[in-house]
Amino acid sequence: MILDYFKHDYEFAEPPRVTSLQNVVPLATFRDFGDDVYFVADKRGYEAVVHHLAGQYLEADKARNIVDPRLQLNKVVREISYSGSGVTVRTEDDKVYKADYVMVSTSVGVLQSDLIQFKPRLPAWKVLSIYQFDMAVYTKIFVKFPRKFWPEGKGREFFLYASSRRGYYGVWQELEAPYPDANVLLVTVTDEESRRIEQQSDNQTKAEIVEVLRSMFSGEDVPDATDILVPRWWSDRFYRGTFSNWPIGVNRYEYDQLRAPVGRVYFTGEHTSEHYNGYV
Repeated sequence: MILDYFKHDYEFAEPPRVTSLQNVVPLATFRDFGDDVYFVADKRGYEAVVHHLAGQYLEADKARNIVDPRLQLNKVVREISYSGSGVTVRTEDDKVYKADYVMVSTSVGVLQSDLIQFKPRLPAWKVLSIYQFDMAVYTKIFVKFPRKFWPEGKGREFFLYASSRRGYYGVWQELEAPYPDANVLLVTVTDEESRRIEQQSDNQTKAEIVEVLRSMFSGEDVPDATDILVPRWWSDRFYRGTFSNWPIGVNRYEYDQLRAPVGRVYFTGEHTSEHYNGYV
């Protein structure tokens, strides 16, 4: 079914430019790790990987919980001062940390925001490289129903919705394999639609989703959704999007500038990985 486009009174950032294929063909994840695609349903989440790695060099107790006092969590960095002799990091609670070097792992979106102030300001070549890249917004919404009404079985895990609105509830996935009897669907929205949805209530989003599903499955009795989870990566000041976008026209030299250090300030994160940017 095709829904007519209609306007909304929302303010949007400029949508990402067309993505370059320099870093996606062939996909490094498939080339290096195989063609299999897995849906990870581990309830421990990604933090289990972080704890495992951290436990190899930070002090941990017998239960493998990290107790090393050098690990400071829930600290919001607001200022990084650097010179030829060292760095000073100031957090939102006015705590100060001094070191020889600092590694900044925030997203491109955060670097483009005013969350962290660098003193002195980053040089022009570094600022230009940061703004050459975009943060894409890619939202996976989970919605729960009292019962299943969608097709199941082999080859029916995914279904698509064709709309004249780019990114409008286009890709659907049923989750019966990893979560039997959960009655949960995953739907993906992108870019401008992601930004719009982040600014409205979850109840409004739920109503839109049910409307789309009733047009898709017009012969079924589609019930109202009972629950919904809407990530808001773009609105979150610690992310400002989901992953970096390498636009057409940005060359490898500019990419190298993005990940290059400035004195004692080093940069890391998915946007600095030549082979795996855009991935965890």
